[in-house]
Amino acid sequence: MSAQTVTGRHYLTGKTISVSVEEGIISAIEDTEDGEDQWLAPGLIDLQINGYAGVDFQRDGVSAERLREASAGLNRDGCSRWLLTLITDEWSSLMARLRHFKALRDADEDLRKSIVGWHVEGPFLSPEPGYRGAHPPEVMCDPTPENLDELRSITGDDPVLITVASERSTVNPQIPKARELGFVVSIGHSNASSDELKDAVAQGATGFTHLSNGMPQQMDRHDNIVGRVFDTPGLTAGVIPDTIHVSPQMFRMIHKVMPSDAIYYTTDAMSAGGAPPGRYTVGRIELEVGEDQVVRMPGQTNFAGSALSPIDGIRRAAKMLGLSWRDVWDYMSGNAARFMGLPVGLEAGAPADFRVIEEEGDDIRICR
Repeated sequence: MSAQTVTGRHYLTGKTISVSVEEGIISAIEDTEDGEDQWLAPGLIDLQINGYAGVDFQRDGVSAERLREASAGLNRDGCSRWLLTLITDEWSSLMARLRHFKALRDADEDLRKSIVGWHVEGPFLSPEPGYRGAHPPEVMCDPTPENLDELRSITGDDPVLITVASERSTVNPQIPKARELGFVVSIGHSNASSDELKDAVAQGATGFTHLSNGMPQQMDRHDNIVGRVFDTPGLTAGVIPDTIHVSPQMFRMIHKVMPSDAIYYTTDAMSAGGAPPGRYTVGRIELEVGEDQVVRMPGQTNFAGSALSPIDGIRRAAKMLGLSWRDVWDYMSGNAARFMGLPVGLEAGAPADFRVIEEEGDDIRICR
C-alpha cells in the first residue's frame, strides 16, 4: 500500500509538517514550508462513554449496527478511541453485558480500532445518597478476587479501568490484585477519608473518576472529598468540561491545584451524547435532556449523566480557562492515553488517528 501524506500545522508547535501514513500507522513526520491552512492533532480519547448517539450501552441486546452508529457518532465528534463503560448492576448481568459487547467489538475491525478498552464503574461504589449518583445502591457490593479474575477472563488483554469506592471494606485490599491483573484502578462515587485515599494510592490506585461529581450538593465545607483528592498526591483526576457537572470556577480551581499532567477530560456521555434534546435511557432508568443539555431524572434536579460531545468539551474547556483549543486538547488526548497506557501523539510509529482541523474565527471544525 502506498503512503498517504497530509500537511498542516502541528497543534502544539504551530510548525507546518508533512505526515506520512502507511497501513494505519504514522510512518514519518517532516518539517515543510508548503502546507494547507489547517491544523493536525491526535484524535480525542474518552475514558468514560456510557452510550452515545441515542445508543444506551446499559441495556441488553445492543446490536452490532447500533454499536457502530455510536462509534461513528463519536468519531464524527472528534473521538477516535474510547472505553466502553458499564455501570452498576447485578454482577452476573454486568458481566453478561460485557461479554456481549466484547464479542461485537472483536468481530468488527473498525470497532476494534475505536473501542480500545473497558471501564467498569461499579458495583463497588458508595451507596450513600449523593455519592452513589444514579447508580442503584441495592446491587452494590464488595469486590472479591473471583470478581476480578472473571473480569480479566472476559476482557483478555484489553485495557480495563475500574472505578471503586475506597471506604468499602475489601476495596483497598483488592487493589494489588487488580493491578497484578493489569487493571487501572480509579476511586470514584466515594466518600473515602484522607487515610483511605492515601492507602488506596499506596496499594496501587492512580485515578479519581469525574472529580466534583458523584457527591452530594451540600457537604462539609472543612472536610470533603474534593479537598481530600487535592491533598492526595498520586491521583489523576477525570473532569467533565461541560460547565454543568463542574462549575467554571471549580474547573479553574482544579487546574490551579492539580498538576497539568494529572488531569484528563471525559464527557461521561450517556445515550443522549451527540443527540438532540428528548428522553433517553440509562439501563432501566428513563431520563430527560433539555435544551440546556442537562440530563435529569424526570421531576428531579440531580444530574444523571452527560449529553456532552468530545469536541464540545474541548470548546467549553478552552472558554472556561481562557485558552486556545490547542492548549487544552491534550487533556482529552495525550493525558487520557498516558493514564491508560495507550499510544498517542503525532509521532512516527503512533496510530494514524489524527484529525484535520480548521479554525473558523474563535471556533474549530473537524474536517476529516
